[in-house]
Amino acid sequence: MNTCSPNMRPVIRQLDEAAINRIAAGEVVERPASAVKELVENAIDAGARRITVEVADGGKTLIRVSDDGCGMSAEELPLALSRHATSKIDGSDLLNIHSFGFRGEALPSLGAVGRLTIQSRAAGEEGAEISVSGGKMTPAKPCALNGGTVVTLRDLFFATPARLKFLRSDRAEQQAISDVIKRLAMAEPSVGFTLRDVSEGKDRVSFRADPCSGDLFDALRGRLAQVMGAEFTDNALSVDAEREGFRLTGLAALPTYSRGTSVAQYLFVNGRPVQDKLLHGALRGAYADFLSRERHPAVALFVDCDPHKVDVNVHPAKSEVRFRDPGVVRGLIVSALRHALAEAGHRASSTVAGATLGAMRPEPVAPRVYQMDRPSQGALSTAWRAQAPMPAPQPEAGFAEMAQAYSGRVDPVEEAPQGADETLPLGAARGQVHENYIIAQTGDGIVIVDQHAAHERLVYEKLKRQMAERGVAAQALLIPEIVEFSADDLVRLLSISEELARMGLTVEPFGGGAVAVRETPAILGEVNAKALLGDVLDELADYGSSQLVQEKIEAILSRVACHGSIRSGRRMRAEEMNALLREMEATPHSGQCNHGRPTYVELKLSDIERLFGRT
Repeated sequence: MNTCSPNMRPVIRQLDEAAINRIAAGEVVERPASAVKELVENAIDAGARRITVEVADGGKTLIRVSDDGCGMSAEELPLALSRHATSKIDGSDLLNIHSFGFRGEALPSLGAVGRLTIQSRAAGEEGAEISVSGGKMTPAKPCALNGGTVVTLRDLFFATPARLKFLRSDRAEQQAISDVIKRLAMAEPSVGFTLRDVSEGKDRVSFRADPCSGDLFDALRGRLAQVMGAEFTDNALSVDAEREGFRLTGLAALPTYSRGTSVAQYLFVNGRPVQDKLLHGALRGAYADFLSRERHPAVALFVDCDPHKVDVNVHPAKSEVRFRDPGVVRGLIVSALRHALAEAGHRASSTVAGATLGAMRPEPVAPRVYQMDRPSQGALSTAWRAQAPMPAPQPEAGFAEMAQAYSGRVDPVEEAPQGADETLPLGAARGQVHENYIIAQTGDGIVIVDQHAAHERLVYEKLKRQMAERGVAAQALLIPEIVEFSADDLVRLLSISEELARMGLTVEPFGGGAVAVRETPAILGEVNAKALLGDVLDELADYGSSQLVQEKIEAILSRVACHGSIRSGRRMRAEEMNALLREMEATPHSGQCNHGRPTYVELKLSDIERLFGRT
């Protein structure tokens, strides 16, 4: 029964232009960083070579973006402030997009919720200025400007004050703006970026990146050093791979240069910074064998392809994309990163040595007393004669102070065997400390090797090679296990049935929403098939792919490798230590154990000398 009377029926009405723009602004402009992103992207699309961003109070009271791009004429300014007006596309092909912007929503949305002023001058034209406040536009008028465009946005969200309550502190908003600028700076190494904080009358440059020249990798490496720091580029591997029309370039850090969160992961598609579950899932899969789940790799990766192979028009802020063939992209990322890590061989990040040196520098708890500053025994005796009976003779200060028992034991290598060459990357073994750490001498320093962690990695890599050659042994279930799923989960699970079968887990449709589990990986022993497949589906939902079965198998291999490796506390002969060093040099990924921790530390002689003040 319809309880809505004719007098109470809701009336359909057309919203006015101001309301439409404010609603659109809610999708496009979430916070001040969103406004900065849209304005800077417009400047890049205009061909700017230098872009300056000034903000006050975290962008809440002022955002000013100045560029030296192509500019606009007085006739184009009113059109630029109307909805869905853009110079980026003509509307005939919404997939053939080569620019950052194309929706034509940013400027009118900003004008609807703030006080927006645009000053611009195109080549051969006079400078012009136009303003819009809360959706109300003033006529264009002449202004003095050398060239390019200056967009000033004041009092963001003054027309929608409720949105102001959802903004964070000025510092947090400033940090979000800085992150946006850094991501765009990575995407455009040839463009110079400057971010200024002009709050409370001050003028402080919080970020600056000058234009970088050179070929693709030289310019990119230079820009990433400016943004992420030279420490990242020093410990990162170059990635350049191609597959079926997709190209992957960029830098990926060594596993031993990992982070506690994913803040150092920057991903781009056709130059556009994106947050994409597929890409992050592929990144996690590529490093899964080298890092624990609590550690995250640092990368800056760029996927380039024909614009028709990716849809960037799936989110108003253009922060998400959809690939036509996501499997190819994922496979490219995983294979390219694993190949780069394998080529790195036994290399570990230089930050390991830095952390070691830092740990070896004790914090002074009292002023240093050198030998010549101590009073002699004769001087002490003279002072005591005048005031008190002579105390018992004390041992002369010096080496006697070091007379204490040490628990450490060093087994020296009396004579290095043939082939133990100090010029090799990990040098020649010279001793063993505490039955666990091998000390090797190189041409310009020393190497300290954790014998258990290193051999564990070597055994693990050997087991993986054997499994790859022979395949994963499957154990047939006497009675297949029937597991019920929803229709959607069933489709997702069967879509990866071939991948699961290669890992020894065979599932087949059993009618309705059920699957029959006929085989499980033998190495896993007794398996709760329902729980395992449920975890696989959860991972599919989170990352778009699942490496769970493979990770479980590799976890078993890792435990086997741990039990089969050289134990801590075992004394090793010189030839055994050198054989371990040579095998590490020949084995990929041997620079870190199965959990991403370093297997060795290299200290240069110059660093050691600085520890002792021999500078």
